[in-house]
Amino acid sequence: MLWIMAQDKERISHVIEVSISGKKIMGVGSAGLNEWGNLLGKYDSKERAMEVLEDIHRTIANSSQFAITYTMPTD
Repeated sequence: MLWIMAQDKERISHVIEVSISGKKIMGVGSAGLNEWGNLLGKYDSKERAMEVLEDIHRTIANSSQFAITYTMPTD
């Protein structure tokens, strides 16, 4: 279970997938049979977005907890 605090700090989302779209990092979640997508963060370059995605991956890989939390960097 992955919970992510959005870059703007205005919401926390339970996500099942995280992906990059250009300079944006998007989260996908589900509620019953419905899927939704949210912008989790927007960065100055695709390279920076990739760095943040890699950090999310490291956080997941290094955790032995069932529930993982991650806060999107502001820069």
